[in-house]
Amino acid sequence: MDRPPEQVLPGGRWPEPLRRLDGAVEVRVRTAPGDRGTELAARPLAGASPAVGLAAHLVGDDPRLLVRRTLRQVKQRVETGEVLRADRSALDRPEARG
Repeated sequence: MDRPPEQVLPGGRWPEPLRRLDGAVEVRVRTAPGDRGTELAARPLAGASPAVGLAAHLVGDDPRLLVRRTLRQVKQRVETGEVLRADRSALDRPEARG
């Protein structure tokens, strides 16, 4: 991510939506090589199942897919302030609300 670690983990807390996987994933944060932002890595813990309910249905039995999708969402939220969606109309965007 093109942000320093203190922006990725404000106050040392995991960013949303990664917090939803608390207890089910191992998270590693470090400065990217050449001081080019932050590397954020996560992987499912052995025996833990982060995919429940609708999330499990969407990603199947592979919890790694949920973790990968969550990391993409974290990157989008940190870098743009929102999770980007291709199907989002202009009226759904925060700046459109007045």
